[in-house]
Amino acid sequence: MATGTGRVSIWMGGRRSAFGWALYDWANSPFTTVVTTFIFAAYFAEAVAADRIVGASQWAFMQGAAAFAIAILSPVLGAIADRGRGRKAWIVFWTLVMVAASAALWWGAPGAGSTALVLATAFVGVVAFEMGIVFYNAMLPGLAPPSHMGRLSGWSWGLGYFGGLTCLVMLLFVFVQPEIAPFGLDKEAAEHIRISGPVVALWVLVFSLPLFFLTADTPGAGLPVGRSVDAGLRQLRDTLVNVRRHRNIARFLIARIFYIDGLNTIFAVGAIYAAAVFGMSIEEVLMFGILINVTAGIGAFAFAWLDDRLGPKSTVLFGVVGVAACGIPMLLIGDKTWFYILGGIMGVFFGPAQAASRSLMGRLAPKGREAEMFGLYAFAGRSTAFLGPWLYGVVVLAAGHRWGMATVMPFLIAGALILLTVDDKSPDAKSAG
Repeated sequence: MATGTGRVSIWMGGRRSAFGWALYDWANSPFTTVVTTFIFAAYFAEAVAADRIVGASQWAFMQGAAAFAIAILSPVLGAIADRGRGRKAWIVFWTLVMVAASAALWWGAPGAGSTALVLATAFVGVVAFEMGIVFYNAMLPGLAPPSHMGRLSGWSWGLGYFGGLTCLVMLLFVFVQPEIAPFGLDKEAAEHIRISGPVVALWVLVFSLPLFFLTADTPGAGLPVGRSVDAGLRQLRDTLVNVRRHRNIARFLIARIFYIDGLNTIFAVGAIYAAAVFGMSIEEVLMFGILINVTAGIGAFAFAWLDDRLGPKSTVLFGVVGVAACGIPMLLIGDKTWFYILGGIMGVFFGPAQAASRSLMGRLAPKGREAEMFGLYAFAGRSTAFLGPWLYGVVVLAAGHRWGMATVMPFLIAGALILLTVDDKSPDAKSAG
């Protein structure tokens, strides 16, 4: 049942619908865990690029270019979808593009000759992943009642971490660690590593099916395709003009620009940093990835209740400050054991910072205009997201990996300070018209 204000007072489509929605986090998270963070990022720097430094810089620049493309596409397509007939079709399309890109990574053989292929394929996959998330996030306020929005967001984020963990464990023990790779895979040609791309593709496809078939769509204005394009572009223009009247939302989006850029940079280059600074092998990077996903999943589940009880702003601040507090000593230590310990603790704070940001946008969005604001939310999250990876890439070339990773801290601190000025108690009533 709708409240008449664009929000739902009960679970739209029932708990089965919400479960199908939440499971999509489980479905797509192995792409970021396996491809962009741990296995393929490290494999590219170690075995494809000319050397580790060049590989780290190229991967960071690829991530930055993808972020720039997402910043351009997300508000435009989001506004068009908002005026159209639904959002699930957009999720299906971008999911299938991500599946195809993941599968194509199989052809990224060792050697510099595969550099362009791996970078281009990963670029397409990253863009497709993030565009699917735009429409996925926009469904949240239409599925859960306000009293449970934080828990649905947090629990689905926790499922995502454990989905990434499960896929990592399977790849580690079935393909990477055995002395003789299964299915006749050639280790000298790195096929036991490259198979992770097709495995991720199959995983995403299979576990996305519950959302495709069980989750109730959250409809837009119901316009046909041609009219939705025109109306969506006009809506985007109006949104960009009107957002200046929504000072509270504007402050939140500016804060998110900073702290999400810092968090995303850690995800984008974390595996490369671990391999280069601490000499971790791909197997060790995988074990570190497993540790991070365990603690991050626990954090997302455990603090989902905090979101609904104390407010999403407090939950985001808790997460961002926790990441920074762990990250600073990680820049200074030289012992691998302490790197594991601090990294595991840091993981606890990732989930709350991310999941509560999504529910905070759902609560701040003016009634009846949630989808518009989530398009702007995606734009704010990606409009400057290329700065973190690109800055890391430049500083790595000039001063090394530790100084490159140190560039993350100002982003986190600035974001937390701006977020302190945001009122998260209720939507901006002035914007409802």
